[in-house]
Amino acid sequence: MARRNPVRLVIALSIAAVLAAFLVYTSFAGGATPSVQPSQLSAHDGRVTLGGKVVGPVTGEAHGSGLRFTLRDVKGTKTVPVVYTGSVPDLFKVGREVMLKGEVEQGVFVAEKDSLVTKCPSKYSPSKNA
Repeated sequence: MARRNPVRLVIALSIAAVLAAFLVYTSFAGGATPSVQPSQLSAHDGRVTLGGKVVGPVTGEAHGSGLRFTLRDVKGTKTVPVVYTGSVPDLFKVGREVMLKGEVEQGVFVAEKDSLVTKCPSKYSPSKNA
């Protein structure tokens, strides 16, 4: 019986380990978009996920020139104007918490198309009877 060289196995396992580490890194850190609220927005350049509470009025057309509204910190007073195009969830309204992806352009948060997601407080909050 011929003995196989264990060097090939060690090299193959080393390459596999490096690739696995790279995949784990990119899935957690490399491809992440920072999540911020309006008060934290000025500290970030480029694309972010912006979360906050919708304050009125809501104007414009989501499938036209853009839906325009203001987003405020969930537990604060800092606000930012938002322009959004795309589909609007049924639960979207003034007072609702939302998340959008996009970036600031000339003082206005321009959201990526179809990135608006609403939070449903009744589903995750304790009932009033509790």
